[in-house]
Order: sequence, then structure tokens, then C-alpha cells
Amino acid sequence: MRVSYTCSRCVTAIQASRPQLRASPSLRPAPPRIVGRQRHHSTKAPPQRQLAHHPRRISTTCARRFEQGFEPYEYVDPDGIRRKMVLTDGNLFHSFTDSPIPAMRKRAASIRQHAYCPHPDHRATRAVQNPADLEARKSTAAGAPPAHVNFECPDCGVPVYCCEEHWADDYEAHLEVCDVIRQANEDDHDLHSGRFFKEFQFAAPQIEEILPNMSSWDAFLYTRDFDALNQDREMRQATKLLTYPMTIASVINELSPYNIRKGGRMTTEGIKSFSALRHSLHPPRNGGDDTWKNARLAPPSVRLFILGARAESSLPRETWMQLAYLFHRVQFSLHFIGPESMANRDRELPLPERTPLNPFGAVIEDRISNAMKISTFVEYYHNMHKTGHFYPYDPYFDCFVCFHPGFGNPASMHEWEETLPLLLETKVPIIATGYSMPDTLQDVALLHERYGNEMDMLLEPGENIFRSLRWDLNDLDPHEVTCSNYGLYAFRGKRYETTKKEPEEEVHSERTA
Repeated sequence: MRVSYTCSRCVTAIQASRPQLRASPSLRPAPPRIVGRQRHHSTKAPPQRQLAHHPRRISTTCARRFEQGFEPYEYVDPDGIRRKMVLTDGNLFHSFTDSPIPAMRKRAASIRQHAYCPHPDHRATRAVQNPADLEARKSTAAGAPPAHVNFECPDCGVPVYCCEEHWADDYEAHLEVCDVIRQANEDDHDLHSGRFFKEFQFAAPQIEEILPNMSSWDAFLYTRDFDALNQDREMRQATKLLTYPMTIASVINELSPYNIRKGGRMTTEGIKSFSALRHSLHPPRNGGDDTWKNARLAPPSVRLFILGARAESSLPRETWMQLAYLFHRVQFSLHFIGPESMANRDRELPLPERTPLNPFGAVIEDRISNAMKISTFVEYYHNMHKTGHFYPYDPYFDCFVCFHPGFGNPASMHEWEETLPLLLETKVPIIATGYSMPDTLQDVALLHERYGNEMDMLLEPGENIFRSLRWDLNDLDPHEVTCSNYGLYAFRGKRYETTKKEPEEEVHSERTA
């Protein structure tokens, strides 16, 4: 019988009748001494300790204990480079305003300067992008004047509302993306933490007999012999870079997860176009080897035109080499074309002068590998197309790629008015992506509206299997959380196939003869 579940009278009676049950000091140890705690024997409740921080009014997020005594230190990473550790894995969450990283504090100031409060009491400041846009709740005539964001949510650490009252009143709408914004906050601080990013050590080339599995990110990284990424944050940081070459490879590879079967999203016209491209990417293994006796002419390089290039043009070249490692015995020629293709790279590679031999001032990187050549053009594509600089176009060796083009976005659609008709004239497949599913469907809707009779869909719009797993914040609207290459689709100019029918009289005369 346990004493704690017996009344005091019964315990006294049992101990008096059975003295052997009395607890001796040798058998029952004394309770540990509690330092700094006062024992209260009265019926009154003990006084509550005064909390050092102010309690939250609405937020129910569990408070995390961070390392307060952490000090930056220097170390040498596995590559022999001396680095400075600024943040640890358990101390990545900081508000943008009070962040120890100067770049994050500067970003907080930029958000306060450009982003507007999404509370429905304010008047609308822009056109509604999609039905899920918080701007759709605002009125264009009535309401308070627009106000910039100033209050930082204590759960995500990003300026999201103009004041605490609007944040509290609209907390239910903010709660839908609060956890995602906090994750993006920690990922951004992780990039500035100073740690060694082992996830950026990409896999080396493999023999041709080892086939990659492109059904998912996990299957691909495993079959390509990448180092194990045991943390979700490492996976998000790695896929942020690999999403660009892998999005292209997942469509043009013969092991593509997009097929003509149910749910594969590939159309009949898509099979026709990409089969021609795959014929060049996967040549038959006959003839030609390392000896002069069986030497043969190499086929032309496969040209990938990446239009409207921005961040993808500044990726480490080892990232783009992952595309070449998937296609053996094939050479690639990548062309980054767009007015922002050399943004923030002036110190690395200054733009050359435009000469008769280099009329568009291309920056050519031809010593990356014998399997890849990269050229960057700071020019609009339609200006280069009209000069015939890349003419002729061959559907067996050419492909256009547009990462987040914004065909249907009112802010950027005017930049594609001259380019899209020229792209459709080439009859070459065009692969395009979107930041989110509404953004993707908006672009596809404009294509069907303006060029519905002049184009064929090759890949129906849907979620990209190799999208980035890391979420990004829009500094102009923090509630708009997107990720790179979320949506994926493909199209090309309509091809008309004609057949010649012989007259019936000639066929009848041939049969009688």
C-alpha cells in the first residue's frame, strides 16, 4: 500500500500495528535539498515569480531558449578556408530589425519602406493578382489611407503590419503563413551564419551505366551519390540551387517523370517535341571511341536559351555542371539572355566592348568543361532574334527556358510582347516555370488568350517535382510566400503537318496494270 494514496489516520494505525513497516533512515533516503526555493506549509498558494519578459497577448507560439552567451569565433573548414562562426544552429531565429547580421537589418528597413499593411481597413494599393491575395479584401474607394508596415510579428520576426492593433485584429489571416515566414527567416540567417555548407559539395560524375531516379528529390540525390543530407534545412539550401538545372533535366531526360500516362501531364505534341530533343541527348552507343580508327564527327552541341536570366546566370558553374553529368557524350551550350543577366557580377566579369566579332558584348565562358560552354548576353532576346544571330533553330538541338517569366503579370508582361511571337515562330519547345501555382496559371491563361490558336501545350501546368524546397519572402509583400520554380509547364508554336493524297484515278490504273 502506497503512503501517498492513503489517509493519515490509516497510515498511523498501520504503522502502530506493524512497526516493521516504519521507514528507517537507512532504507528511505532524505529528500534532496532544494536551493533557492521556499517551502510553504500553509494553505495559501505560493507567490508567483515575476517574469523578466512581457507576456504575449495573442501569440501562442512556444518560447524557445536560445544560447545567450554565444560569441563569434573563427575556425578552419574542411576546405582549408578560415571562416567566422556568427550564429549557431540553435540561435538562428532573430527579428529582422534586431538581427546581428547587418544585411538582415538593411532588409528590414527596405521592407518598411516598400511593403504596405494588408489589413482590410486600408484602401487598395495595387491590382489583385489572384483570389488568395490579401489585397482582394481591401476597398478601392472607402477605408483608411494605405500605410507601410512597421510592426514585427514576435513569432516570425518580419514587419507585416502597420501597428500592433492591426496585427492582433488580423492574426487569423497571418497565422496561415506565419510558420512559413519564420522558416524563411531562419534559412536567411543560416546563409549568414558562417557555417560550412556541406550540402553545396555536389556529386561528381558517374559512369553511364548508373541511371538516376528522377521520381523525387530524395531518390535523385541518393542515386546520384550525393552526401546524405540529414537535416531539412540542408535539404532546403541545396535544392535552392539545384532546382534550376534539375527542372530542365527532368523534362528533357528520357527518364523524365513527366510522361503521357495518366497523371504524367505530358501531351501528345509534347511527346513529339521532346522525343526529337531526347534523340540528340541520348545518342545510340555505336561507332566512335577513343581511337583514331573508329573516329567520327561529333554532333552539334545542344543549345539551351535561358531567357530573362537573373539569379540563375550567377549560380556557381558546378551547379550547372550537374546538368551535363546526366547526359553523357553530349555537349551543352548555355545562353543566358536578358538585361539583368549580369547583375551584381560586374566586378567578377566586366562587360566587354561590342565589336564586329562580338556585336552583343557576350561574356563567354568556354573553359568550364569540355561538355559545357556558357555565354551571357545583356540584351533583350527579340533584338538578337531579328538579327539572325542564333539562326537556324533546330528542334533536335535547341530548347528555350524561361524561369519565372511573368507572362501574365501586369508589371512584366509588356517585356514579352515582342518576344513571345518570335519564340512561337521557331517551333522549338519552351519550358517555363512560376513562383507559385496562381502565378503559373496566370501566365498560362494569358498564353491561351493571346496565342491559343498559334501554340500547342507540351506539358500541362502543375507542380514541379524538382521545385525548391526553400520558401522565399517578397520584400514588397511579406505575406506573399513563394519558392523558386514551383509551377512547371511547356509549350511551342503550332506545327501543321500536311500529307499528299494521290488521285483515285491514278491508284485505280496502277492496280489494273
